[in-house]
Amino acid sequence: MKYTFLYILLFFSISLSAQDLRIFKDTKIINSVSIETLEKRKLDFRIGHKFGDFGGSSGGWPTFYGLENASDVLIGFDYGLSDKMMVGISRTKGSDILRQNINLSTKLKIGSDKATGSTPFSLAVYGLASISSLPKSTSQEQTLTSFDKFAHRIVYHLQLMAGTKIANKLSLQANAGLTYRNIVREGDRNDLVSIGGAAKYQFNKSFAIIGEATFPFHGSRSVEGVEYFPITGIAFEWETGGGHTFQMNFTNARGILATDYIPNTTDSWANGEYRLGFIISRLFTI
Repeated sequence: MKYTFLYILLFFSISLSAQDLRIFKDTKIINSVSIETLEKRKLDFRIGHKFGDFGGSSGGWPTFYGLENASDVLIGFDYGLSDKMMVGISRTKGSDILRQNINLSTKLKIGSDKATGSTPFSLAVYGLASISSLPKSTSQEQTLTSFDKFAHRIVYHLQLMAGTKIANKLSLQANAGLTYRNIVREGDRNDLVSIGGAAKYQFNKSFAIIGEATFPFHGSRSVEGVEYFPITGIAFEWETGGGHTFQMNFTNARGILATDYIPNTTDSWANGEYRLGFIISRLFTI
């Protein structure tokens, strides 16, 4: 009996050391990015796709419930400069006026995944710049694609994140973001503040379900005839081994990146304006 306490202490030490301290398994959640960064020298090749509306006036059988349309497409690479800092470059189709976008990103983990007691906790900051390579408009009227200045092609996004993991099953993250556009429609505003969060439940080593919501503060926007909605989504995630992660999601956001979906989401779940999407990720060591 005198060794019972030592056995219990040893058991909990082994359990904590075996615990997966990653709060999320991927660097992206559904629409927003996760608190995770790549390990040093890891290269992540990623393909993302969002189809058209499942229902509503643009969905249903005529478009095979959106599967014959593409709202947005992403092809990109992320690279871990260190275990706490990563950079990325991607190309997206774009879902609104600014299209053919080149996206540059960086993420820095400013906390750590070391357990506080038995609960991992971490902080991170993420920056994104999206640059439209769309040709200038030839219209005589002043439009958002006239690009009188190069800066008019660029949209910026800054996001702060805090995340934790409970009992090695439930992952939680809170976000606060600022999106800035250099040129906007009449009555719109250049800067948009948003808050949001995500939760993931890990059923087993390879399968998880994820829910996410982002709430831009649209109160001062007065674009005639346009109604904006919060961005919500649900996803199923599989880690297939060998460096592969696959996610299937449903969301009302058309755009894949924050510089697109935060200022431009005018689709409502109630109107059937949600879509199937997927993310495929493959890790390499460089």
